[in-house]
Amino acid sequence: MLDRAHNQPELPPEIARRRTFAIISHPDAGKTTLTEKFLLYGGAIQMAGQVRAKGEARRTRSDFMQMEKDRGISVSASAMSFDFDGHRFNLVDTPGHSDFSEDTYRTLTAVDAAVMVIDGAKGVESQTQKLFEVCRLRDLPILTFCNKMDRESRDTFEIIDEIQENLAIDVTPASWPIGVGRDFMGCYDLINDRLELMDRADRNKVAESIEIKGLDDPKLAEHVPEAQLKQFLEEIEMAKELLPEFNHQDFLDGTLTPIWFGSAINSFGVQELMQGIADYGPQPQPQKASPRAISPEEPKVCGFVFKVQANMDPKHRDRVAFVRLASGHFLRGMKLTHVRSKKQMSITNPVLFLASDRELAEEAWAGDIMGIPNHGQLRIGDTLTEGEMIRATGIPSFAPELLQTCRAGDPMKAKHLEKALMQFAEEGAAKVFKPAFGSGFIVGVVGALQFEVLASRIELEYGLPVRFEASQFTSARWVTGDKAAVDKFIEANKQHISHDNDGDVVFLTRLQWDIDRVARDYPDVTLSATKEMMV
Repeated sequence: MLDRAHNQPELPPEIARRRTFAIISHPDAGKTTLTEKFLLYGGAIQMAGQVRAKGEARRTRSDFMQMEKDRGISVSASAMSFDFDGHRFNLVDTPGHSDFSEDTYRTLTAVDAAVMVIDGAKGVESQTQKLFEVCRLRDLPILTFCNKMDRESRDTFEIIDEIQENLAIDVTPASWPIGVGRDFMGCYDLINDRLELMDRADRNKVAESIEIKGLDDPKLAEHVPEAQLKQFLEEIEMAKELLPEFNHQDFLDGTLTPIWFGSAINSFGVQELMQGIADYGPQPQPQKASPRAISPEEPKVCGFVFKVQANMDPKHRDRVAFVRLASGHFLRGMKLTHVRSKKQMSITNPVLFLASDRELAEEAWAGDIMGIPNHGQLRIGDTLTEGEMIRATGIPSFAPELLQTCRAGDPMKAKHLEKALMQFAEEGAAKVFKPAFGSGFIVGVVGALQFEVLASRIELEYGLPVRFEASQFTSARWVTGDKAAVDKFIEANKQHISHDNDGDVVFLTRLQWDIDRVARDYPDVTLSATKEMMV
């Protein structure tokens, strides 16, 4: 992210009240459950579904694919907009599973802050660490929520130490738990000097708040058993000595994270976290672009596509481009310039999301995320503007780690398969390579579970049974360099050459030796493991 201007100009009130953030975590830390409770408190839904509930109640709002509903995991980032305490929250729920991390990486280019969810029993897990590194690259402010405190969890200081050591970020407690596991009865809200008690009977009920005037208020003893109160007061004393105080600028710079403790499934601690996002979360920030950065207060509309989702509605072959507005005030029916094709597009049916539900958007402001249904014109990395030829930058595409050959069950349907694969490639769900020699397609993904998701979606959405078979190649690299050098390289390595869905040259490798050989024999050619999706 750009250097956060300490003297950022005053934003128009509509833009200043936007809070656009992603929720990141290791799988199973309770991210989707937390998202549900956000929607509940934002008044967007009447009853939260549960990922592990029975029957229809288990359909969480942010998981809309059949496979997500069957397995109880999120495999695709989804966006939701709702109001809370005078602010407009634009929340993006991201897949926690590492096999879908590329979707998450791209999503993080479209938000101004991240909420990191940590399991109280497991602490910082591997995927949390990877996602945190991406936030660190972009200096994103991070709010931490330590979930599942109503189950047996680790010592509070141990959790905080682990975050500070593993993620190299200072931690300041915004709340402090009273008891853990079966004895967990609530938290003390350090920001507002309030005691929050948890109601285990009703999971959808807002926690009971008791105003306390400082930690020596005798009211504390009325609500907290003596042994727990003694331990809590000792811990708070230590925390005040050992941990830094909350500093808003350090938080905005991404060097300090406030931590809230709670239990998402019991709706506990969620409201305090939301209040924290509203009070301290960053307003819409400037966006990196070429030839200049885009500031949110600019009057002209500019937005970029960070995700494309095909067939969100299985009854219609639709494709929705998720657009983050970087500046201006968008009105339905506006004509915007599609920078890559230099053509004008009339945006007549933009939508705002509540997960799989959508409503027509009459207007949107910088910071908002809206969907533009289209038939393939918009790709990840595209920029839409009110005429200026400016392009958003920094949206990555990673080399796949697994490659397999894909064939249609019925050889007569090869053309249909090509169409389906190209659609998924443009959506960013997989890399599709057309080898210069031979027939068929080579599909590349980051994690093995993606092959399953692709096969299931191609069959469901296109009625095409397909099979994935082992490929002789193990990795792919994009080829760049002077045209004459690249042409010479292609001529000499035809068996390894293919093209991706954008038509860019890709070198398929069997061994690390292939990559080393190219570096030695073709110094004018560069093999790259990432490609910036700037088109």
